[in-house]
Amino acid sequence: MKIPILSVRRLSKRFGGLIAVNDIGFDVQRGEVIGLMGPNGAGKTTLINVLSGEYRPESGTINFKGQDIVGLSPRKICHIGIARTYQIPQPFTNLSVRENILVAAIYGRGIKRDAAEIEATKLLEIVELADKQDIHCRNLTNMSLKRLELARALASEPALILLDEVGAGSRETEIPQILGTIKKIREMGKTVIMVEHIIKVMVEAVDRIMVMDKGEKIAEGPPSKVMEDQKVIAAYLG
Repeated sequence: MKIPILSVRRLSKRFGGLIAVNDIGFDVQRGEVIGLMGPNGAGKTTLINVLSGEYRPESGTINFKGQDIVGLSPRKICHIGIARTYQIPQPFTNLSVRENILVAAIYGRGIKRDAAEIEATKLLEIVELADKQDIHCRNLTNMSLKRLELARALASEPALILLDEVGAGSRETEIPQILGTIKKIREMGKTVIMVEHIIKVMVEAVDRIMVMDKGEKIAEGPPSKVMEDQKVIAAYLG
C-alpha cells in the first residue's frame, strides 16, 4: 500500500460562530494533482491557509511525509516542503521579476546566490517570464504576477505545492498556457493541490477533484464522475 505524502483527518477551522472547514479528511499521493472546487465561501482558501500554517485548526491532524505539522509556523512548513500561492499575488513590488525569484530561492530554500541564479533561470522559462525578468513587479500585468507567484513558490523546492486560483482572471486564449504550466510542474515530480474555478483546467489537468460546500467535503473522485454528482450540481446552481 502506498503511503500518502499528505494525510488529513477530521480537520476543522472556525471563526467565531462560522465553521469554515468542517471535519475534512483526505489523502494525497506523491505526484498527484488534486483539484479543489466549490462555490464562493465553501472554505477552499481557508483549507489552503490551514495546510500552509497560516491558520491553526481547532481540531484534526495534518500529516506530511510522516510528520504532524499542525502548529508549525508557515516558515517551518515551507522549509519542510510545502509551498503555496495566493489569489492576490504578493511580490516585492520594488524588485524585479528575477530578484523576486532569487529571494524565494535563497531564503525559502536556503541555497547560495550562484545556485539561486541557476534556479531562477530555469523557473523563468517554466512560467514563461524570461522576457520580463528585469521588469519591476509593480509594472506587471495580473497574469504575469500570477506566473511570478508560481515561480516564487517553486523556488523553495517544495514537494507539495498549493495553488490558489492561478488561472483567475485568465482569458480563454490563456487556458492552454495554464494547462501547459501545470503539466511542467507535474513533470518536475511535484504533488499539487489546486483551487480553481475554470472547469476546463480542472477536467484536463487533475487526477482527482474534491468539492467543498459550506466547509464540508461533498464529493471526491475522478473529474468525469464529480462533474455529474447531483450534490455538486446543486451546490453550484443552488
